[in-house]
Amino acid sequence: MAGRTTGKPGLGPDAAVPPLADRLAAHQLEVLGGFAVAEDEEGFPKGTRTLLMLGPSEPGFWAHLQSQPERLDSKPDPVDRWSRRVIGQLACDLGAKALFPFGGAPYQPFQKWALRTGRVWESPVRLLVHADQGLLVSFRGALALKEAVAIPPPLVSPCQGCAEPCRHACPPRALTRSGYDLPACHAFLNRPEGQDCLTGGCLVRRACPVSQSYARLPEQSAYHMGQFHK
Repeated sequence: MAGRTTGKPGLGPDAAVPPLADRLAAHQLEVLGGFAVAEDEEGFPKGTRTLLMLGPSEPGFWAHLQSQPERLDSKPDPVDRWSRRVIGQLACDLGAKALFPFGGAPYQPFQKWALRTGRVWESPVRLLVHADQGLLVSFRGALALKEAVAIPPPLVSPCQGCAEPCRHACPPRALTRSGYDLPACHAFLNRPEGQDCLTGGCLVRRACPVSQSYARLPEQSAYHMGQFHK
C-alpha cells in the first residue's frame, strides 16, 4: 500500500484539554480523527470549534468492556449504553457535547464527519476504511469541543496502491463498487457457509490489509455481526 502514513491523532500543543488522551485511554478509547468547525457552522452544537471522533483502542477494548456494568446487567444494547455513559461523562467533565451514531432518527452524520477528518476514506466496496483500523473501524461517539484543538494533518488513503482484496472477499457478492445488497448478505448469513462471517466477522472487512494488522478480537466482531443479523 503505497504512501500510507501511520500515527494516531492526538491533542497538539495548543489544545485546551491536554488530559483528554489519558482520560480516553482509561476507557480503552482513542481519537480516530477530528476537524475544525467554523464559527456557527450548521449541524453542530452551538459554540463548537472542534469535533473529535472516538472509537475503541485495541488491544484491550473488548476485554475492558466485559467488566463494565452495562455488559453484566443482561439488559439490551450494552455497548451503546456504555458509550453513552462514558463519553457523556467525558463531555460533562470537559464542558463539551457528546454526540452518538445511534439512538434513532434523526441520526448524526458520522460517515460525513469521518470523511472530513482526512483519516477515513470510502473503500472500493464503499465501506469506510480508517488509516489504522482499516475496514474494522467503528465509532462509539464524538466530542463537540468549544476549544480550538490542534488536529493532525490528513493522511494518504491506504487504498492507494492496494490490490483491493476487499472487492473479491464477499461470497454472495453483497458488497461491491455498486453498493450494498443487504438482502443477499442476510440470506448468506442464514446459510451454514455464512457462519464464518457471523462468528469471526465480515470476510470483506477482514480481507483489508490494514484490518489484518489491527488487534480487534473475533469475539467483538461476532457480537456486532449478531446485532446486525438479528
